[in-house]
Amino acid sequence: MPLTSKQRAQLRGLAMNEDTIVQVGKGGITENLIDSVNAALKARELVKGRVLENSMLSAREACDALCESCAAEPVQVIGTKFVIFKRNHADPKIELVKNKKK
Repeated sequence: MPLTSKQRAQLRGLAMNEDTIVQVGKGGITENLIDSVNAALKARELVKGRVLENSMLSAREACDALCESCAAEPVQVIGTKFVIFKRNHADPKIELVKNKKK
């Protein structure tokens, strides 16, 4: 289920205090990187990453590729940094705001 704008705004606020734990470098998106992102998403649900200068990918491309391979949702891409989110249904850590139906 895609994120709403209010949920995305909530996650952006939470990501401000998070450390950058994923770095995409010259090697690009590898299986090891995908495995570590999956593990981080399972543990945290919200992951902040960065694309290094020597990478051939832009931050948007890296974010989209990781989201596709990890079945996650992109939250934000600014400059060389990106934030992705994936709900852990077994042990949720983040409570998202609900949609209000009119």
